Amino acid sequence: MTIILFISGLALLIAGAELLVRGASGIALNLRISPLVVGLTVVAFGTSAPELAVGIESSLTGKEGITFGTVVGSNIFNILFILGVSAIILPLTVSKKLLRMDVPFMIALSILLLILSMNGVLSRMEGIFLTAGLIIYTTFLIIQSRRQSVPDPVGVDDIPGKQKGWILNTIMAVGGFGLLIAGSNWFLDGAVEIARTLGLSEAIIGLTIVAAGTSMPEVVTSIMAAIRGEREIAVGNVVGSNIFNILGVLGISAMFASGGLDVSSSMIRFDLPVMIVVALACLPIFFTGGVITRGEGVLLLGYYVAFTLYLILASSQHDALPVFSTVMMWFVIPITVVIMGIVVWQQFNSGRRSS
Repeated sequence: MTIILFISGLALLIAGAELLVRGASGIALNLRISPLVVGLTVVAFGTSAPELAVGIESSLTGKEGITFGTVVGSNIFNILFILGVSAIILPLTVSKKLLRMDVPFMIALSILLLILSMNGVLSRMEGIFLTAGLIIYTTFLIIQSRRQSVPDPVGVDDIPGKQKGWILNTIMAVGGFGLLIAGSNWFLDGAVEIARTLGLSEAIIGLTIVAAGTSMPEVVTSIMAAIRGEREIAVGNVVGSNIFNILGVLGISAMFASGGLDVSSSMIRFDLPVMIVVALACLPIFFTGGVITRGEGVLLLGYYVAFTLYLILASSQHDALPVFSTVMMWFVIPITVVIMGIVVWQQFNSGRRSS
């Protein structure tokens, strides 16, 4: 019964997110917002709606460990798994705007989250601060996009077909949100029962099962965007989702939690630093010619497998954990850093010669 509840909740989350994204994207395009900004805001926020729904539900029911673990795990999953798989399907183009503003902003937010969490709690006031940051960021993107767009002819909004489009998109967006609310309840209840059965902590279940499950809309959206050749949307969706997860999901969830969101010591010592390192890893990968290659996609996916394996070994205190940690710390990670450094240096020299 628990498995059925979990799967049914996940299905509702994915269906709700799909409806919400379609409706919200239609509304955004009617407002003449550029495709990249749609990916960074409407699509990213819509696909992150399951995380928000689960986060609010967790906060209201006193299961804050799942909320924080879901966001951190989802941000790691988004970059390592989604970008990895999408790049393997088709090398992804990285916009200069993402490199100049959005990726550095994502990195800065990841570091800020660690600083705010050092006292073991993300308070309501800090939640309000993060939510205000989301409003400012979104408003800035929309204003910037509309300044660069071409206005519609006078009277175009009076066309009957466009008015019907507004109504249909609004119905889809509202209906999708309703499915998300229902799905979050089932999904969360099933995830908690699975965690208890397996003897896992709420933080671990949030970092793995819930994070991957609530990121399914991002997986589908980015992979479909890559297949259709809309590669900027695929990358913008991931970066925008990570920004929304920190500012929106944690910010709003902290506002709903009576005493704020509790942050475990293991989250502060390990998981948040890993999220920051993964965000920082975007810079050299994104800078290599403005394209995430298939080889880099394999590298990202490999690191997600390693991260998940580490969590499983650590939660069960497996005998192989010390050996695995040593190999990753002293061999795999240093070799990766050296290889990426060489690639970035070659790209830098190539750029200087071409200029």
